[in-house]
Amino acid sequence: MAALARSSSELGLAALEEELTCSICLCLFSSPVTVPCGHNFCASCLELSWAGLSGNFSCPQCRATFAGRPQLQKNTVLCRVVEQLQGCAGAGAEEAAAAAGGGCGAEAAPVYCDSCQQAPAVQTCLTCTASFCPEHLRPHQDSPAFRDHQLCPPLRDLQQRKCPQHNKLFEFFCSQHGSCICSLCLLGHKLCPTSPLQLAKANAESALKKRLLELCNQSERAARALNTVKTNQSQAAETASRKKELIRSEFTEIKALVEERENQALKVIADEEKRVCNKFDYVYGVLGSKKNEIQSLRDQIEMALTEVDDILFLKRAAALQRMSTKEAFVPVIEMDQNLIHSAYQSAINLKDIVKLSVTQCREKRAEAKPGKAKPAPVTPVNKAFVVKKPPGPQHSHKEKTLHQTQTTLQVEADTKEKKKPAKVAPTTGTLNPVAVVSTKELIESFLTKSREELLQYAANITLDYNTAHNKVILSERYTRMSVSDTPLNYNHHPQRFTDCSQVLGFQCFKRGIHYWEVDLQQHNFCGIGICYGSMDRQGPESRLGRNSSSWCIEWFNAKISSWHNDVEKSLPNVKATKIGVLLHCEGGFVIFMAVGEKHNLIYKFKTQFTEALYPAFWLFSSGTVLSLCQLK
Repeated sequence: MAALARSSSELGLAALEEELTCSICLCLFSSPVTVPCGHNFCASCLELSWAGLSGNFSCPQCRATFAGRPQLQKNTVLCRVVEQLQGCAGAGAEEAAAAAGGGCGAEAAPVYCDSCQQAPAVQTCLTCTASFCPEHLRPHQDSPAFRDHQLCPPLRDLQQRKCPQHNKLFEFFCSQHGSCICSLCLLGHKLCPTSPLQLAKANAESALKKRLLELCNQSERAARALNTVKTNQSQAAETASRKKELIRSEFTEIKALVEERENQALKVIADEEKRVCNKFDYVYGVLGSKKNEIQSLRDQIEMALTEVDDILFLKRAAALQRMSTKEAFVPVIEMDQNLIHSAYQSAINLKDIVKLSVTQCREKRAEAKPGKAKPAPVTPVNKAFVVKKPPGPQHSHKEKTLHQTQTTLQVEADTKEKKKPAKVAPTTGTLNPVAVVSTKELIESFLTKSREELLQYAANITLDYNTAHNKVILSERYTRMSVSDTPLNYNHHPQRFTDCSQVLGFQCFKRGIHYWEVDLQQHNFCGIGICYGSMDRQGPESRLGRNSSSWCIEWFNAKISSWHNDVEKSLPNVKATKIGVLLHCEGGFVIFMAVGEKHNLIYKFKTQFTEALYPAFWLFSSGTVLSLCQLK
């Protein structure tokens, strides 16, 4: 019968507990309030649900809308019912614990009544600071004198709820010091923000719930950041893979001759890919750790919200509120496109050098056959550019290795090019009259062509970063050049100009017809021309047109001059903002013209070119700007 009565009582408590549960947090009401539609919620849950709204307030349960924000009043009847339900639930839990303890003997001893010291206590009176069994608790339930006494489930150590200094119950919470205080402690905390324990608990619960929501949002953002990093990493790997395939396709024709150089070029790309992927892996690991840290803090807050004891809860809440987390941050990680492009371009240059070398070997074998005339004398090539590496700034081992690899590829390509014997006539002496007439007619035919006809020889020129002087600024994907007032601290490179503010084009031309255009955007203190790759990079002779390895047109104020081998020739003033350059390698001439509705000749050079030619540019003042036109 007792078991049957207990079962019926438990069913009744379960039904009552379901009716007294907040539909937002799914817990028993804490400071319940009633909205105009009649539904009840925890005050903190409803405040959190309406946080940030300025209108359109609605009931979270039935979605009924209100004209304005309702004035919420505490439902005192529900408060007392909840307190009684908690007391009954605590008594039932104590009985179950006592029964379990009697059965196995392994559980903790029950709290005994402070009056009889024999029967287990069912509730503790915080006002009397004593625990009572059902018999001795009856005065608190029947007598109006004990109506205001605060009852709670049995507590084992009531001294924890007393101030050790004044031996009075804790009634307030100091948020500045994060500690519970009694009424006498208020004198020492009169400048501190204090509040009753129940209000402090409600505020702490509301703050932790809001913090939990923020942590959920942070967790979602961290997950999105992880996906972004993973996507960027696969895109970088795909880009590196495409570049490696392009380089392999260029090396297939000359693989037997330059297999070692192919491996070096691939290593440059692989090292860059590895560097970028390592950075992505590091950022991915950091974001993973941050996500775990956020999840751990979430778990701690959720665990704290389940704490029933007010003191322990407030201690944990104060500690958790002091913990902070930072937002997930994804730094910009990009591959060095200039490095990748340089490695790819070096492969193309080496392929052209090998092809030209093989062609020349075939011509030598054909000329060496009996009955053939001896070949014409070879014109001596200008002195080769000697690579001298001055002491520069200290770099890391990885940067130094990468720099040495680039330098080796470029220098060996230039060295092979310079060592090839040139099968051309001497640049000095009397030319064949027939050849002179033929060259003159060829030049005239190009001068009569329209711009549309010249564009069929268009070459899109980009600037070579490794040749730029320390004050030359390259921008707009290496098609725009200007002069800086202060040095830019470029890395040392054997091809870089050290005395004159000059830069060369990345493309070189050994045969064929090529046409490009240059915009004179600001001022006219500049020079446009062509030069051999062997032109000096240091000293006064490295100035464009001041040696036998370069040809240029120079603007200085309103004066226009042509320069070659340090010989100047003044030219008529031509007002032009766009200059066209036509190079005919086999014909042995270069033409500079003013681009407009009708092309106007500025000057032409005629010679026999003995080396590969590079577009070259000289800038004098900081206001000078030149731009390379990208022709279709």
